[in-house]
Amino acid sequence: MATYTLTNAIPLSPSLSKSWYRDIERVVEQALVPHCSKKDHLYLLAGAIPSSVRIKGKVSVPETLWLAACCDAPEGWSLGLVKKTNDENSLVDLMVGELEKQLLGGVQLFKGNCGEDSQSQEKTEAILQAVSQIRSGEQVGTSDNQEAKDSGLVRKVAGIIATPFIKLLELLIYVFVELVKFVFYFLWLVIKRVGGTVLDGVYSLWNGVVSYLKAITMVLISIPYDVGRVIINIFLGFLQIVQDVASLTYRILRIPVGFVLHLAAFPYHSICAIPSVLKDMATGIGGTFSLVIDATAALLHGFYYLAGHIVKRF
Repeated sequence: MATYTLTNAIPLSPSLSKSWYRDIERVVEQALVPHCSKKDHLYLLAGAIPSSVRIKGKVSVPETLWLAACCDAPEGWSLGLVKKTNDENSLVDLMVGELEKQLLGGVQLFKGNCGEDSQSQEKTEAILQAVSQIRSGEQVGTSDNQEAKDSGLVRKVAGIIATPFIKLLELLIYVFVELVKFVFYFLWLVIKRVGGTVLDGVYSLWNGVVSYLKAITMVLISIPYDVGRVIINIFLGFLQIVQDVASLTYRILRIPVGFVLHLAAFPYHSICAIPSVLKDMATGIGGTFSLVIDATAALLHGFYYLAGHIVKRF
């Protein structure tokens, strides 16, 4: 058993491969997908019908390429497309059942042929019309390519003749564009300078007006403040005068009142002082007697001590 076996590839020429994939891409994008209400229920199968020609006796060259499509939706449909390998511009549409008959081994591509018997006729006709438009557009494109090839030489000659004039026109356009750019740049500089000067003047004027209004506002605000301060100073001065008058009156009245009070209080203080004086006298006399007694006792104690000391010596 071979290790690297390629079983899902079909040998195609470059031009046929390009034509097949271009046609299938256009059919899927422009005809199949737009007509299927559920995009995730669109199923595609592709393959090839082999021919009797083989490469090295092993690889079969396809005779026909085919595509089967099934839209499993409420208004579903199914469709088959085939392309002959010997005709790159061919693209034939047919029913899925007819396509299955051309395949080997009686293969069934979709279960129940994707509801082929009950599919929407309107959807099928719309898809076939879209496929027909794609096919006709391809043929028109081919004829246009042929006409383009035929007129290629004329275009080259015309291009060679027109090239100097085109270059001259490009130069003139370039000069004109640069001139316009220079003019706009010059105008921009002028506008910038003039605008800057005007803006500076407006800014200076605005600053002057603001300063003037600020000064006037400060003066107007300071007038009530100064008036209030003067009124407060007058009131404080009046209070100071009242305080001075009251203080002077108190000092004048304080002299006789104090004298009368001291005179009236003299007998009271004299009488109240007698007990204190007697107490002090008694305390002094008692202290004197106590001092005499203490002195006598001390003297006797001294004589007693002296006599005792003399007796002990002798």
